[in-house]
Amino acid sequence: MAFRALWRASSKVASAAAVVGCGTYGVALASTQDPYKAFKISTAVPVRLFRDTYTAAMIAFDYEYSLLGLPEGPEKLKVKHKVHTRCARRLQELCFQNGGIYIKLGQHIGQLEYLIPEEYVQTMRASMLNRCPVSTYDQVCDVFMNELGMMPHEAFVDFDPVPLASASLAQVHVARTHDGRRVAVKVQHTHMTDTATVDSATVGLIVNALHWLFPSFDYRWLVDEINESLPKELDFLCEAKNSEKCLDNFRRSSPHLADFVYAPQVYWGLSTSKLLTMEFIDGAEITDVNSIKRLGIQPRDVSKIVTQAFAEMMFKHGFVHCDPHAANLLVRPLPTGKQSILGKRKPQLILLDHGLYKELDFSTRTHYAALWKALIFADAKAIKENSVKLGAGEDLYALFAGILTMRPWNRVIDPSVDHLVIQGKDEDRSELQMYASQYFPQISELLSRLPRVILLMLKTNDCLRAVNSSLLQSSSLDSFLIIGRISAEAVTEAKMMQKKSFWSSLSILYEEILLEARLLGMQIAVWLLQFRRALCY
Repeated sequence: MAFRALWRASSKVASAAAVVGCGTYGVALASTQDPYKAFKISTAVPVRLFRDTYTAAMIAFDYEYSLLGLPEGPEKLKVKHKVHTRCARRLQELCFQNGGIYIKLGQHIGQLEYLIPEEYVQTMRASMLNRCPVSTYDQVCDVFMNELGMMPHEAFVDFDPVPLASASLAQVHVARTHDGRRVAVKVQHTHMTDTATVDSATVGLIVNALHWLFPSFDYRWLVDEINESLPKELDFLCEAKNSEKCLDNFRRSSPHLADFVYAPQVYWGLSTSKLLTMEFIDGAEITDVNSIKRLGIQPRDVSKIVTQAFAEMMFKHGFVHCDPHAANLLVRPLPTGKQSILGKRKPQLILLDHGLYKELDFSTRTHYAALWKALIFADAKAIKENSVKLGAGEDLYALFAGILTMRPWNRVIDPSVDHLVIQGKDEDRSELQMYASQYFPQISELLSRLPRVILLMLKTNDCLRAVNSSLLQSSSLDSFLIIGRISAEAVTEAKMMQKKSFWSSLSILYEEILLEARLLGMQIAVWLLQFRRALCY
């Protein structure tokens, strides 16, 4: 009886997905006037739909059947680990086979350390950036003909048919323009245009069906975010405009960092919504510590620039690059040749892939800055106040603070200087996974409650944490001090804009002087702590 009930539950997922998927497939097929495109949709979509429904049914059935009747204890934990591993591999294989939006989904799952079982995080994180689909040269030529009306060898004097790199939505080729300039040409995968609508609808249906069957499984917010952001990421002209706006923000609002942050120049005459031609830049990948050192650059200096750049974007510009994973960040020596006091070359951060940006309105940006200021200074009252204003609620503000910092509440409000530092040790990871498992329903509720822009800030925060961890093998006190300083400056600027009198301005300035003194004291404490650790080694 139990077996039949479980099988019926799994079948419901598969049947519902098939019905909605086929309906969306029919709409997509009817809406295209291109016979070749219609043929591709009619052959590709049913196969992808079958994979989706089969995988969803198998995952749902595996969990319910394998854990059925097992009492809480070591044996159940052991079985659950095996089920997580099996299902993570099933999901991984589905992402690789379908590509596109599924790769994006897998990449995001790999960053949800505070919510997803460790088996999923490790499986997705180890593979989603390295095994993306590759379009054939014939498919690349089709995109060129449709977008520019010419073949690659006509648009460029030289075009390498073998892609330099491939990502979930596009791949990059190296070329040379007729005036001799070396460029990177980003070409959208053809299947993205053909199946994106159907894929989005089917993934959404499966996630909704699983939530209906298993209420604690609620990832609908993730599908909503993908559905909103995907059309923007598929428009390369939007990406090009984002890159220029990003650099303009640094020139206007953060001139002290303008030389240290760069994005490739766009060649507008050779760019369309599915084809983007940019300046080619040599640099080391942000997590390739050995290559960074060979360039004469200190990884710690790179970490500082990354932290400064994204803190300025979040707290001051209100226009944030929301996909700063390792493949989208490069490092090169500062072109001006400036060096640090110790003779090391200064780094320049190269931002790639500007498809996913989010704008924070003044109120959201100010409250988010005030929240991080409170987190750095362990101000429990301000943490609660600003978490509530951002949508966490009176009941889940402590959990929100924990997700932002990856620290339990007792560490978040600990007054010690290094209270937010994660050492990257096994016990830290075990603690995080324990909290993720223990508070899974509350975390799901929190994420469904938060505004979508804050969800993107969480994703950005996760990416930056992973980058800094690779550079330094742990989180950094210096990074938190930088965040504290920039968030405090943003809060002060916001208050000055809303000042009502001369005396209120003086009061704000007095607060800022006290804050600077406190930050200086924290910096001295950090230096002393680092010196003591150096002596121990």
